[in-house]
Amino acid sequence: MGKNQNSRNLTRRTFLKLSAITGTILAVEPSFGVKEWAKAQETNDKALKIPTLCNGCTSRCGIIAYVKNGRIVNIKGNPLHPTNKGTLCARAYGAAMLTYQQDRLTTPLKKVGNQFEPISWEQAYKEIAEKLKTIINQYGPASVMYMHNPKDVGKFYGNRFMNAIGSKSIQTHHSVCYISRDVGLKYTIGATPAADTANAKYILYIGRSVADGIKPSHLKGLIKGKDNQAKIVVVDPRHSASANLGEWVPIKPGTDLALLLAIANTMIINGWYDQQFIKEHSIGFDQFRKEVSSYTPEWAEKITDIPAAKIIEIAKDLGSARPHALIDPSWKGAFGCNYINSAETARLVGLLNAMLGNINQKGGIYLSVKPKLGKLDSNLYPEPSKPEINHIDGSGVIGEYPLVPEDKGMPHRTPELIDQGKVRAVIINHFNPVRNTPDRHYNINGYQKAELMVVCDIWMSESAELADYVLPEPTYLERTEIVESLSGKKAGVAIRQKVINKIHPNTKPFSEIITGIAKEMELGHYFNFSVEELNGALLAPTGISYQELQEKGVGQTKEEVEFGKIPKLKTSSGKVEFYCKAYEEAGFAPVPTWMPPAVEPKTGEFRLIWGKQNVHSHSSTANIPLLMAVTKEYNLERAWMNATRAQQLGIKDGDLIEISSPLYTGKIKVKVTHRIYPDAIFLPGGYGAFAKNLKTSFNFGLCPNDFIKSATDPISGNGMMMEVAVTVRKG
Repeated sequence: MGKNQNSRNLTRRTFLKLSAITGTILAVEPSFGVKEWAKAQETNDKALKIPTLCNGCTSRCGIIAYVKNGRIVNIKGNPLHPTNKGTLCARAYGAAMLTYQQDRLTTPLKKVGNQFEPISWEQAYKEIAEKLKTIINQYGPASVMYMHNPKDVGKFYGNRFMNAIGSKSIQTHHSVCYISRDVGLKYTIGATPAADTANAKYILYIGRSVADGIKPSHLKGLIKGKDNQAKIVVVDPRHSASANLGEWVPIKPGTDLALLLAIANTMIINGWYDQQFIKEHSIGFDQFRKEVSSYTPEWAEKITDIPAAKIIEIAKDLGSARPHALIDPSWKGAFGCNYINSAETARLVGLLNAMLGNINQKGGIYLSVKPKLGKLDSNLYPEPSKPEINHIDGSGVIGEYPLVPEDKGMPHRTPELIDQGKVRAVIINHFNPVRNTPDRHYNINGYQKAELMVVCDIWMSESAELADYVLPEPTYLERTEIVESLSGKKAGVAIRQKVINKIHPNTKPFSEIITGIAKEMELGHYFNFSVEELNGALLAPTGISYQELQEKGVGQTKEEVEFGKIPKLKTSSGKVEFYCKAYEEAGFAPVPTWMPPAVEPKTGEFRLIWGKQNVHSHSSTANIPLLMAVTKEYNLERAWMNATRAQQLGIKDGDLIEISSPLYTGKIKVKVTHRIYPDAIFLPGGYGAFAKNLKTSFNFGLCPNDFIKSATDPISGNGMMMEVAVTVRKG
């Protein structure tokens, strides 16, 4: 690392000290070192302070950028932003260096043969528009797919463009992140709730680690809850960082549903639930009671490897602490996108919380409120109507995937849709599906067959390498986006705004890119407004002026959760649904039942599990030199293996091991530990880049997606990201 220009004179240990102790680490130019940084700190009081939003992950925390002579000299957390309340993690400091990254894209590129050649924006807009019109005329608008990692600007401009061309073919990253959670909770309590961990007396985490996949407000809530003597239980096949804050209960991967069914059974038999709440605010409880009657703790012990006595203890403690007890709604974990039973697991999480009577109760779960934003005047700014055709991937379509939200879609299915000739053109924004969805070769082979592939990004990702056109955006510090809503106990608004001029003048924000293509397609009348005009319209009902929001970066609106009041839920009945007719009509069990994982490792095999690390966000940050330096300092890329199983295979800590599935074989050094379930192998999810222009992360570590065959859960559409068995041997 010492030879890398981005980190000259800045050692890994220095970075750790700066980010952890001072909370400050920025390089304002490739050769910026510690001496220059120290000088910059001396003049912080003279620097211009501009609030904006971080881009280290999707949490979009509030930051204050310190700018001097047109350069970033420091960032700090914005204490007004509810997501982080002034705190920043290492990812924030690393992401602030993206602007000065040497392998950024700097001009539009067109693939000619096997090479990319620079072209003008005018040529890019014209050629992309012509190809889109040809494809739409020949195959219909549904054959054009828009894929994005949802952020307000991408959602607004991308969705508006798709409406304008008449296509519902929109996909987000949700099916490989947390779609099962959202589907399961939607059809039980009407929405995905938040957790009031700060005021809880008992907190149960199912496969989630807020200390690894950091959202600062969630971690702060957990720590405050611990300070207030809350009991914290972490159910996870691996001893995560969050388990350091409470009791770790190891579980056989993929069996969390059995645990929750047994907890429900135990609470009902012993009366450890809020019977009055269930009577007044639910339907179908008698059917549910009958279904779970056979799911005893002894039954669950055989499946989960959690002792029956511990299951009874958890059920009793939850019931005793109600309504100030909760099961965290999680993120990815056991009921986000990993197993065929993830949606059923999510349903049980919603129903057990309801049995605690904790909805909108202090120390329970609550239904977040959102601000009421305005919209553009359609008389001045014509708005395209929403298409009436079905989503091309079957999302929300009866007979296909009726419970999958059509605005989320299933991006892991796109390569097969291309192969089938259903999708002909793909536009990708702020997303890297080729690396972040299962099966590398399935993705490469599929996307190579697209007639048109356009990728908007800041660098040459794995998806960009396969594109016909690569369109460069400025980094988040160089662009202004649209006002975004903040949901929570109190509603608010925030804004990402430009804090410095563009380093590379020939980059353009997505709002300009999509407007340029639309104009060439004679759809410019749907985009006859500026971002500033749009922001003014969005803010109009809030009482917050655009100038005020620019000055503070965040503003609070009047909406607020009424704790102690149970609102009408957004289910078909308006109540908690222990028996769900929508599930029944879709051909699924109306009451949650036991469903084993789709893949069961054979004797001698391991289930491959994976998760986040608190210095990385999926694969999007591994190419940042200083964050990668932290990885190398602490060997964070290593696989975790149970010590007993390792001894049986003659494997020692630090050895090179070979992990194999039917799809892929890779080698990695191993961390041998007792802190993982014996039949599981853990890999961190942020490594294994194979895009050659990602010079820092290229060919470093392994990516779990390479081992996993692409598959789809029929209920929620999730990508079944841990349904894989692997073999392991000493390398």
